[in-house]
Amino acid sequence: MELSEILSKVDHTVLGPASTWNDIKTLCDDGIKYGCASVCLPPSFVKRAKDYVGDKIKICTVIGFPNGYNTTAVKCFEAAEAVKEGADEIDMVINIGALKDKDYDFVLNEIKAVKESCKGKLLKVIIETCLLTEEEKIKMCEIVSDSGADFIKTSTGFSTGGATREDVALFAAHVRPHLKIKAAGGIASLKDAEDMLSLGASRLGTSRIVKIVKNEEAHGY
Repeated sequence: MELSEILSKVDHTVLGPASTWNDIKTLCDDGIKYGCASVCLPPSFVKRAKDYVGDKIKICTVIGFPNGYNTTAVKCFEAAEAVKEGADEIDMVINIGALKDKDYDFVLNEIKAVKESCKGKLLKVIIETCLLTEEEKIKMCEIVSDSGADFIKTSTGFSTGGATREDVALFAAHVRPHLKIKAAGGIASLKDAEDMLSLGASRLGTSRIVKIVKNEEAHGY
């Protein structure tokens, strides 16, 4: 797989709590330079980042992040506010406790409500696979397929584990054809990235792939 193709699937990401505007500017500059799908950044930086990049790259942000236990009303407000400030894509975290309680209607209705608040912008649904059983992952493939969301996403990168090849393959086997897959968390090499894409992911959430490419350029290979 060509390097440019891999980079075009990357949501180049900085979400650490100590992130500064200088970090976000670097993220945006690198995302544009390397042809990434989007830059994914904290909600507080959305407006400033959108003003900075204009239409040169998509702005992605996160809501209900990273634990997912905000109320539905708060998640909807976060999504609407982010869109108003210029976000092109929204990555939301589900209410994991509600899933484990088998309150599937709540989980589905919350995703639908957030999707409505996105006003037509792309919605990716983070299910935090490292905390779920295989049965719960398969159920979430069904729920997210029914919800109107655009992507199902493996992980926040802030819990006990990130994307695995097995989870991407499981998603690919159980989501409906219209639902896309985002693998995120722990994608540490170009081989990881290529494998995730080959298994069915359409997007990769990672801070490392661009760093690897920059380091290779700095060393002349």
